[in-house]
Amino acid sequence: MDTRDSIRSKFDLLISIFIVFFKIGAFTWGGGYAMLPLIKNEVVEKKKWLTSEDFIDGIAVSQSLPGPIAINIATYVGHRLYGKFGSVMALAGAVLPSFISILIIAMFFLRFRELKLVQNFFKGANPAIVALIVSAVIDIGMDALKRYREVIIASVLLFLLLYFKIHPILAILIAGILGIIFGEKK
Repeated sequence: MDTRDSIRSKFDLLISIFIVFFKIGAFTWGGGYAMLPLIKNEVVEKKKWLTSEDFIDGIAVSQSLPGPIAINIATYVGHRLYGKFGSVMALAGAVLPSFISILIIAMFFLRFRELKLVQNFFKGANPAIVALIVSAVIDIGMDALKRYREVIIASVLLFLLLYFKIHPILAILIAGILGIIFGEKK
């Protein structure tokens, strides 16, 4: 492969990263968690840019960092594929649709928000958002929870989160400590 082919191949990868995340950003409602199944489908199953395990690791890292998970996971995937330039392209692709949508909403929605058609559309979209989030939980949970011990830990933590309202960071710390205690030994 000569230098021009190599440059073209790298450029094509960067454009592909941008397009994948732009498409996901443009067609996902409901925030970052609703985007996770689409991101996984594109980067793990279709493009095979990451393995399922790498994707789950990216979610763990993304969840632990400040900021929206969709932006964090896009940046993670972009960086894994092409370093800083990949991060920038994935980030731009993920953010640009929301930015454009906000501009359009600011220009038109305020004028038309009282229309029953507009109100009914948003009420109708809510169940789809819930379904996307539940789908992400099930899909990622099936990949992440492979042993009974992991299922039990996740169930106990879910109970603690829902009924005792423990802080999510505390749940992550508890799970991390249990991972160290019960993890595989070298």
